[in-house]
Amino acid sequence: MVLGGTDTSVHVIEFAMAEILNYPEIMKRAQQELDEVVGKDKIVEESHIPKLPYILAIMKETLRLHSVAPLLNPHRPSQTTVVSGFTIPKDSKIFINVRFLDQSYDFNGNDFNYIPFGSGRRICVGMAMGERVVLYNIATLLHSFDWILPQGESLKIEEKSGITLKLKNPLVTTPALRLADPNLYL
Repeated sequence: MVLGGTDTSVHVIEFAMAEILNYPEIMKRAQQELDEVVGKDKIVEESHIPKLPYILAIMKETLRLHSVAPLLNPHRPSQTTVVSGFTIPKDSKIFINVRFLDQSYDFNGNDFNYIPFGSGRRICVGMAMGERVVLYNIATLLHSFDWILPQGESLKIEEKSGITLKLKNPLVTTPALRLADPNLYL
């Protein structure tokens, strides 16, 4: 389970930071929340995480926008069937890409439920750990540093699909120290 969630967690953190860099006011608001809860004279601890609703909202919105594990577990139809004019033979292995399932919104239905980890019997077994890892790391990165793009650069978020979804191009940014005590970085 530990190794299974490493790339997905890293990709979520990278997408979150990319989105935050595109909206500096979000970084400032998140840092303001961190300063109020943690302070600039301490480091983020796990006990702070439940007191950071804005950081939680950033993670949830990132997962909504960039589903890093877009394929549901494979299914096999018990009989040959036709879907939208396509014949799917019995016992074919079918992978459903959830990335495009939410393109037609029903504002009265379940479109706004938070289910990036799946649900039911096939829910991601690493959900609790993955959320904690992502929240802690986003909080720590935003608490410890101000992040800026290289001079004159703008960030275009492009996705690269595979077994997991990731940024097409590496995220290049410059951190600037923001904590009061340099010893907190050791």
